[in-house]
Amino acid sequence: MAIATMTSKGQVTIPKAVRDFLHLHAGDRIDFIVSGDGDVIVRPITKKVDDVFGVLHKAGRVAVSVERMNALVKEKIRENS
Repeated sequence: MAIATMTSKGQVTIPKAVRDFLHLHAGDRIDFIVSGDGDVIVRPITKKVDDVFGVLHKAGRVAVSVERMNALVKEKIRENS
C-alpha cells in the first residue's frame, strides 16, 4: 500500500511506486474522478495537443470555412429543436 501525507497547502507527493505504475513524470497532468460512493480514481491525462495534432487531416479532403461550419451547426440545432 502506498501512503502519502498532505501538507498544509494541500499538496501531496505521489509515492514513487504509484508514479512508476502510472508512468508519471514531472509536468504530467492527473485527473481525479470522485465516484458517488466516495471512491476517488486517479488517472494520468495521457493525451497532449502534440499527440493529436493532424488526426483529422485526410488527403484529398476539401477544407471547410468557419462560416460554413457555423451554418451547418445552426442548421443541425434547428433540426433538433
